[in-house]
Amino acid sequence: MFFHVYGEHALAQWGAMLAVLIALILLNEFSRRTKLGGMIMFFVVPTILTIYFVAIALGARAGAEWALKNQTHLYMNGWFHYAKLYAALAGCIGFMMIKYQWGIGKAKWFRCYPFVIVAINILIAVVSDFESAVLGWNQWHLSPENVWLYGGWHNIMNGVAGLINIFCMTGWWKVYASKDQKDMIWPDMIWVYIILYDIWNFAYTYNNLPTHSWFCGVALLLAPTIAALLWNKGGWIMNRANTLAIWCMFAQVFPLFQDVMLDGTSMFPWATLPKTYADGTLNGIVAGSSVNADPTMMTIISALALIVNIIGIVYIIKKSKDRQINPFKDEVFTEFDYYQEAKSKAVIDV
Repeated sequence: MFFHVYGEHALAQWGAMLAVLIALILLNEFSRRTKLGGMIMFFVVPTILTIYFVAIALGARAGAEWALKNQTHLYMNGWFHYAKLYAALAGCIGFMMIKYQWGIGKAKWFRCYPFVIVAINILIAVVSDFESAVLGWNQWHLSPENVWLYGGWHNIMNGVAGLINIFCMTGWWKVYASKDQKDMIWPDMIWVYIILYDIWNFAYTYNNLPTHSWFCGVALLLAPTIAALLWNKGGWIMNRANTLAIWCMFAQVFPLFQDVMLDGTSMFPWATLPKTYADGTLNGIVAGSSVNADPTMMTIISALALIVNIIGIVYIIKKSKDRQINPFKDEVFTEFDYYQEAKSKAVIDV
């Protein structure tokens, strides 16, 4: 329905997506279960990669052929990918500070940090959605990463959905370390919010990262959601930050793992295009045209994201008024089993 995954490469496409999903789940478990795992994934690896990224930028500026032909420089050199990578890493590090009670991670005022960093991550995507609408309203435009994007009302609807989604986060100061120190627990961020976020974020990736969305819009969203629903209740936001940072680091170095290039070729048979590209190819696409474009699914999923987030915020407002509470200072979903199981895992320091 959403992707061209039923042709001769279907087995490779489904297999690669499932492999990415399993890898992300395993790497998340490695990074959350021990301090060593977290230090390697969110301190050591990013430090090495930052040196690598700076070297590429300096080499490209100097005109070095190796840098100019580097796939990171060619396909991942826009502002969005770097902003998303380092914002996700900031979340991972801050969440580790809370769960291990490092430094200001012990402070009560720091408890709102998860809300702030998640809001920043959402705002980055919202800006990107609006940017796409401005640059190519009902027509193709080429992104800085050499990807054909098709802008329109779907970007506006999903951008608004993202803004609403920020305020669907409740209990901003009610985050805790888990008793086993494996997680940062946000009890009030239950499955209700996870569904709202996942629908919005899938629409974002589908609209703005079309050549990546089979992986970052499906596998990357499923990995933390599966963990949070099955064995790690209350830890979804940390799972999300961990898997997002891990995927961003990988995709920044190896974008051709998933990309379809401008000439229509791909390095691997599992590269997947969404239905946005009407015939499953890049045939005939030029800037300013609508040739080979089908915005139907972008419009449907973006409208759904807006509708469910409106329903979510109305529900939160009504529930808060009925209970006479501040939904951002207090917790809203306390009667849900998910909340109670998550809260039971937390160290409550009142």
